[in-house]
Amino acid sequence: MTWNLCSRALCALLLPAALLMPLGNAAQAQVFNPTTFELDNGMQVVVIENRRAPVVTHMVWYKVGAADEPAGKSGIAHYLEHLMFKGTEKRAPGEFSEIIANLGGRENAFTSHDYTGYFQTIAPRHLELMMELEADRMTGLVLTDEIIEPERKVILEERRSRTENNPRALLSEQVAAATYLNHPYRLPVIGWAHEIEGLTRTDLEAFYETWYAPNNAILVVSGDVDPDEVFRLAQKYYGVIPAKELLPRVRPVEPPQLAPREVVMRDARVDQPAWSRRYLAPSYVAGENEYAYPLEVLAEIIGGSSTGRIYRSIVVDQSLAASAGAWYSPGDLDQTTFGLWFSPRPGVSIDSVRDALDDQIATLL
Repeated sequence: MTWNLCSRALCALLLPAALLMPLGNAAQAQVFNPTTFELDNGMQVVVIENRRAPVVTHMVWYKVGAADEPAGKSGIAHYLEHLMFKGTEKRAPGEFSEIIANLGGRENAFTSHDYTGYFQTIAPRHLELMMELEADRMTGLVLTDEIIEPERKVILEERRSRTENNPRALLSEQVAAATYLNHPYRLPVIGWAHEIEGLTRTDLEAFYETWYAPNNAILVVSGDVDPDEVFRLAQKYYGVIPAKELLPRVRPVEPPQLAPREVVMRDARVDQPAWSRRYLAPSYVAGENEYAYPLEVLAEIIGGSSTGRIYRSIVVDQSLAASAGAWYSPGDLDQTTFGLWFSPRPGVSIDSVRDALDDQIATLL
């Protein structure tokens, strides 16, 4: 079946004039008031009290992700995330996870283009142990070829099962590669298979030594906790770790995009075609970020739910599409994307639905 994507710079004319106006103090609105402080070594700490249940979530977010990887070595950030669950100088491989499971807690980790995070959810009385364990692997990770090679196979299998066996995921990779000409957001977070196969222990150790440091991390503790106690424990376990001299997060700049690109992918495993269009757009912190909040409003108005204008027009009123919507991802560190999508009804061509979509967008101008 066929998917299409057209990627080009987001035209300000998509925004109604009223939405182009700055939102004043809206950005200062607060959903909650966390307690924040910084340790002497530069580690940031955020405490969010929530006494509704006797549970606490302990998280460490590192300011490094797939977009910070050396050229030609995609997948290092995600590979290292896996390896962080192996042993340290103090803990045997698997012991970290075994301790948490025996205490009735749960744990996981995640890697994005911009950050890598680790978390545990557990009873508050075990918070101190979580800090001890996490602080230990911030500096004491042990990597050997015997540890690295089996995990490489795990990651390659993860890529096969989640990406290569999934037409939508394969398309997403191709679309990202076409959306960005120069920026590393064009690369998959999990990495290209041939580059994962080429990563060495030296590569992984260098990435770990470069980026895993208290002054490159944010500790977030939420739940049934007292901020003063969190501060005391953070000082005890994280505060004693020396800061590192960090490299600047220098990323390639995306050049002006002068021509639209189209990606068409066909796969016999897909029964229902889908179409999407992406525009480069500012994020909260990159580009003309005064438009970030208006773009959020726009995405919700035209495609945020079944009441969105796109859905009402081409799904409900005209019965051309089975589903439709819009999205916007303003949380990226660099330029992000604004997108429109639909899946046509059986027997309806993509071109006819796209024309109806463009007509609906034109009514906003």
